Amino acid sequence: MILEMVRANGAVSLRELARVVQTSEVTVRRDVRALEAEGLLDRRHGGAVLPGGFTRESGFPQKSHLATAEKTAIADLAAGLVEEGEAIVVGAGTTTQELARRLARVPGLTVVTNSLLVAQALAHANRVEVVMTGGTLRGSNYALVGSGAEQSLQGLRVSKAFLSGSGLTAERGLSTSNMLSASVDRALVQAAAEVVVLADHTKLGTDTMFQTVPTDLITRLVTDEPPAHDDRAATELQALADQGVQIAVAGATGAPGGEQGPAARQQRALPGPRRGHVPLRSTAGLADPATTDRARVADLRRR
Repeated sequence: MILEMVRANGAVSLRELARVVQTSEVTVRRDVRALEAEGLLDRRHGGAVLPGGFTRESGFPQKSHLATAEKTAIADLAAGLVEEGEAIVVGAGTTTQELARRLARVPGLTVVTNSLLVAQALAHANRVEVVMTGGTLRGSNYALVGSGAEQSLQGLRVSKAFLSGSGLTAERGLSTSNMLSASVDRALVQAAAEVVVLADHTKLGTDTMFQTVPTDLITRLVTDEPPAHDDRAATELQALADQGVQIAVAGATGAPGGEQGPAARQQRALPGPRRGHVPLRSTAGLADPATTDRARVADLRRR
């Protein structure tokens, strides 16, 4: 069943595999290793993908079923970063689509996007103005790309850009598997004073073909808490924090169908400086408000 799920979705987290096959992540990890030894799939940090995942990009139907609980928690947390009356840009992706659904409740908001899915999520929000880029429709992710999209962003200035991607490393930053998508994402970044990356733990440490946002341009990362055994994801979080990225960790307490649990609703990221001493928050709760990135990530690695 594991191989069938990966073939159907392109990439699946260990959490999702364990939930579907109704077994422990330890057992799933052992089975994934065996399948990798046979060349049937590749392991990624916290998940599994089809062989050749470095260049392969899953379409929207596959991505929409991957790490759904994590995306729900991340979107709920990221929405707390948006204030009434702000102007922001939101890129394409299933996680940003989840964010858009929550932004419908923010009055006076202006959202610039190249994503049909983001625009659809906000279409009936009477207090939110949606501005779409031009461009050519890319059907696999329902996004507008190409020179038309990039030119429509010239001269634009907003407070924040919310972007997702296929992979995130401290060395290269955010990346994606498609050149046209990467080019538009870079234009979105140029329009924003701050860049917020939304990436679940399965993307941490994954590198894909086209860089979209170098690490030094990422203001904040909103992610979910890696599994206790996922040392590599925790190491990547530490490396990102060392480079000055503000990190907010949301608990993946969402239930199937998009319902978020109380832990996800309680978590809010705190504003901080672009570089230097940055607080890292978790839905588990930190009694000491002075707790730093390094201490929090070190705690993740010890588990």
